[in-house]
Amino acid sequence: MSLGNRVNEEIQLLTKKLADLQREDGSWRFCFENGTSTDAYMIVVLRTLELPYEALIRSLHDRIAERQQDNGAWKVYPDEDEGNLAATVDAYYAMLYSGYSRHSDEAMRKAARFIAAKGGIKRAESVLTKVFLAATGSYPWPPSLIIPLEVLLLPASSPLNMFDFSGYARVHMIPIMIMASRRFVERNDATPDLSDLKDTGRMTDPPGQSLSGDLGPSRGFQQLLDEMQEGIKQLASLPGQLHQRALKRAEQYMLDRIEPDGTLYSYATSTLLMIMAFLSLGYPKRHPILLAAIDGLVGMLWNIGGHAHLQNSPSDIWDTALLSDALQQAGVSPESAVLRQSSAYLLGKQHSRQGDWALRMPDTVAGGWGFSESNTINPDVDDTTAALRALRHTARRHPSRRDAWNRGLNWVLAMQNKDGGWPAFEKGVTKELLALFPIDGAPSASIDPSTADLTGRTLEFLGNTACLGRNHAFIRRGVEWLEKHQEEDGSWFGRWGVCYIYGTWGALTGMRAVGEEAEHPVVSKAVRWLLSIQNPDGGWGESCSSDRVKRYVPLGASTPSQTAWALDALIAVYERPVPAIEKGIQLLAALLHKDDWTTRYPTGAGLPGFFYSHYHSYRYIWPLLTLSHYKQKYGKLGL
Repeated sequence: MSLGNRVNEEIQLLTKKLADLQREDGSWRFCFENGTSTDAYMIVVLRTLELPYEALIRSLHDRIAERQQDNGAWKVYPDEDEGNLAATVDAYYAMLYSGYSRHSDEAMRKAARFIAAKGGIKRAESVLTKVFLAATGSYPWPPSLIIPLEVLLLPASSPLNMFDFSGYARVHMIPIMIMASRRFVERNDATPDLSDLKDTGRMTDPPGQSLSGDLGPSRGFQQLLDEMQEGIKQLASLPGQLHQRALKRAEQYMLDRIEPDGTLYSYATSTLLMIMAFLSLGYPKRHPILLAAIDGLVGMLWNIGGHAHLQNSPSDIWDTALLSDALQQAGVSPESAVLRQSSAYLLGKQHSRQGDWALRMPDTVAGGWGFSESNTINPDVDDTTAALRALRHTARRHPSRRDAWNRGLNWVLAMQNKDGGWPAFEKGVTKELLALFPIDGAPSASIDPSTADLTGRTLEFLGNTACLGRNHAFIRRGVEWLEKHQEEDGSWFGRWGVCYIYGTWGALTGMRAVGEEAEHPVVSKAVRWLLSIQNPDGGWGESCSSDRVKRYVPLGASTPSQTAWALDALIAVYERPVPAIEKGIQLLAALLHKDDWTTRYPTGAGLPGFFYSHYHSYRYIWPLLTLSHYKQKYGKLGL
C-alpha cells in the first residue's frame, strides 16, 4: 500500500471512530489524567469531612496502590528517576488515611523506607503536600506560608498586590493563606500518625534558600514579604481591624469565584483547599457550600481501569474544540450532523461575563472559552483559539453566529502582552519577583508571561483561520517575540506541553502561517534541530524531565502526540515531503494501532516537576490533524 493510501485509510478510520465517540450533547469527553496526588487529597478531605463516600474512598485508594513502584515510591511521570518524594508522601498519607492500608503492610513499609531515604517529609518540595499535612495536624505549618492576609487589602495602584499574581496562584494561595494565618488543624480518629517520618535525614538547605518551605523565607522571598509589609503599612490609617477585614476579603474572594458546579475556578486542587479554608473559618462540615463543592469534585471523577481518578479539571471544551477542527481538516463537512452538534455545544459554552482578566482589559467584551465546561469566568487564549478554529465555517455560513466569533477574536487580540507575545489567562501578569512565592512550580505558576507555544499557536490561528498577515503590527510583534526567544539550539520551550518539541511546533507553524519564509534563518535553525532529534524509528519523543532541567531530554522512544507535533511543523515548512517526513508518517500511522506506555506517556505540562497530564484524547487529535495536513499539502503531488 502506498503511503498516500495508508494516510487516507487512517484518516477514514479515525473520523469514523471519533464520530462514534461523540456524546449526545455534541461534545467529546476524554480523561485528563494527572497522576495520583489529586486522588490522595480527595481522600484526605473526604475523611476530614467524615462524609459517607466509602466506595469512592476505596476506589481512589486502589488506584493509588496500583501505581506504586517496586521501590515503594510513586512517580509523576514514568521515566522519573527513582520516584517523586512529594507524590510518595501524598500517596502514603492518603492510603493510611483511607483506612484500607496500615503501617504494617509491606507496601506501606516500602513507601516509608523510600520517604526516609530521601530525607523525610521535610524534604518534599510540594507546598500542597505540606498544606494538607499541616491542615490535618500531621506536620507543622511552614513559616514561609505564614503570609500576612492584609496584602489582600492592597489596592491595584500598590506596587504589589494579589492581582499581580496569576489566577492559578491566587485561587490556591488565598485558601492556604487563610488556613496558615489561623494555624488551622482538623484531626479525627482516621488521621494517620506520621511522627516516624517527620525528622528523618539531617540534610540542610543551601545557604539563602528554603527548598522545603520549612526553614523560613529565603532572602529573595523575604524581599517580597518586605514589599508586602511596606504596602500594608499604608493601610494603618484605615478604620477597623485590618486582619478581620482581610479575612473577610479572602472569604469573599473564594465565594465570588465558585463556579455553578460548586468548584473554585473549576480546579480540583483549589476546590479542595477552599473546603479546608472554609472549615478553618468555622463553616460546619455539612455546610451547603462544602457539600456542593464535593458534588462538583465528584463530577470530575473518571473511571480508569475500574478505579476512580479525580481529574484536576475536565478537558471537555479543549477536546471538543480540537477534535471538531481536526475533523474539518480531515474533510468532514461542517454541515454534517457531527460538526453541527459540536458547533452548537461550543457556542453554548462561550463566556458571557467578565472575570479577573477584565481588571487589565476593562473595555473588552467577554468572548473567550475555558478548558472545562464548568469554567465560566476563567477563559484562556489557547482554548479560545481552538474554539474559533472549530467555528470558522459556522461563522462564515451563518451570519447569526458571526458575533460570537468576532467577540472571541477581539478577546484574543486584546490579550496580547506588551512584549508582543501571548499569555494563557491574564494579560500583563509578568512581575518576575513573584516567582519567589512559595507555591508549586512558582516560576511558571506565579505569573502568566508570554510563552512560545501560546504565541505560536495564536499566530497560527490568526494566519490560517482569521486570514491575517504580517501587514498587521500585532502579528509582526508576535513574530519578533518568537525570534527573540528562540533557544541557542534552534528550539523553543513550550509551557503547556512537553516541551521543546511542543514549543518548536507551535512557533514554527505560527510563523509559517503568517508568512515567514521557509528559508528564514530562524526557521531553518528550528528545522535542523527537529531533524537532529528524530528517533531511528522515524518518530519523536521527549521526556518530562526537560521541563525540570530546562533543556531537551530525549525519552528514548516515540509518542503519538510528539511525533505528530514534530511532523506537523516540518510539513508547514517543506513544499515536498522529505525522507524524514515520510518515515515519520509511516511511524505515526503505526502508533495509531499501538497501546503501551509510550501511547500513555504524559505530554501535557502543568507545573514543572509536579504536574504532568496524559490527555487520553491526544492519541486521536494530533495524529489526525497531522495526517490531514500531510494529505492536504502533498496529496495533490500524487504521493
